[in-house]
Amino acid sequence: MMIAAFSTVVEWYDFTLYLYLVTVLSRVFFDDGEASILVTLAGFALAYLMRPIGALVFGFIGDRHGRRPTMLFSMAMMTAAMLATALLPTAAQIGPIAGVLLLLIRCVMGFSVGGEYTGVVAYLLEGAPPNRRGLITSLAAAASEIGALLAVGVAAVTVSSMSNAALVSWGWRIPFLFGAVLAGSVLVARSTMQESPDFVRQQDRGSVPVNPLRHTLTSHRAGIARGFAISALGSITYYVGITYVPVFLISIGTLDEAGSLWLATIAAIAVIIVTPIIGLLSDRWGRKPVLIALAAASAALPVTMFWLMAGASYLNALGGAIVLAGVAGGVSAVGAVATAEQFPGEGRLSGLALGVTSATAVFGGFTPYLAQLLMDRTNSSLVPGIMIAVVACCVLPVLLAMPETAPTRTGPPSADRRG
Repeated sequence: MMIAAFSTVVEWYDFTLYLYLVTVLSRVFFDDGEASILVTLAGFALAYLMRPIGALVFGFIGDRHGRRPTMLFSMAMMTAAMLATALLPTAAQIGPIAGVLLLLIRCVMGFSVGGEYTGVVAYLLEGAPPNRRGLITSLAAAASEIGALLAVGVAAVTVSSMSNAALVSWGWRIPFLFGAVLAGSVLVARSTMQESPDFVRQQDRGSVPVNPLRHTLTSHRAGIARGFAISALGSITYYVGITYVPVFLISIGTLDEAGSLWLATIAAIAVIIVTPIIGLLSDRWGRKPVLIALAAASAALPVTMFWLMAGASYLNALGGAIVLAGVAGGVSAVGAVATAEQFPGEGRLSGLALGVTSATAVFGGFTPYLAQLLMDRTNSSLVPGIMIAVVACCVLPVLLAMPETAPTRTGPPSADRRG
């Protein structure tokens, strides 16, 4: 189970590394300037379009043939994509085709990541005691933030330890090479994992769905909608409230590249601390009240936090980043278990693909690009905070109407919740 949780370190290391190095990659693969940052962010959004497709493909494999082969195949693809990125020629070497190749590799990464996180969440949930599902499933979110912390830390060390010429020439490759080695190591470790006990149960009972996608669409449409709403809130708070923050601080001139990355490192530590606490609280109080409280905080706080970060004070920027990170980390922690519990074991990965991953593609992949574009058009530093608040206000009614799914709050799990 720990191997499964740790594997999300690699997933989030590479995916967030790209975002933390946006300003560097824009100089390496595209023309220097504000427009190149938008193009590079568009590449991040493009890769996210592949996540729902990958999630559906890997979801079918996981629901039909087991969680283990899904997680092995997706990690193998991620390892290859990271290594290919590290070895990619730059625009100075082969011209504009370099940027095209970068975006194509990001699409491969997006496809593989589509099946990775949902597979790990399902695996952790299905192997956890009912009264500790929130805590154990939150390990996926905590591990992903360790990956983000590792990404921002490696990026900060790389950017601050060499000249711009060296960074653009060869230094940018170091973080991606490190990621390829890390992914390869996890792939080897993952090969020793056993199959999920819930999938073994399905095999023993003969209840493995022949067509998981049709099964889920027919039987669990409400769960798909609720998963979409929860994931929309988790995605925008995470990708605008955490990973976009360094780009935001650089764009408005509050901090330079190195300073913003070190600030993001501190914020990532805050998320790692918050995540298991929120997971434990969701076991004790239930998923619904914790999610409602976090949605209310997401509606009330972000505009003020981005206003603070836009000031000249480093302490204000740090405080705003930590608050946003804490809220986003909390939503990710309880959102992981709450979305997975919307579905029984049969068809769970397909349900997560249809609801969670599709929301992540829209509210995760596109929102950093949209935030930057709207800030450029409006000259308002409050735009990212307004975006988070609007989504939170739209999600709140869904959460208020949502039934509780925590087994310790609803009594013994019923047949349609089991697994």
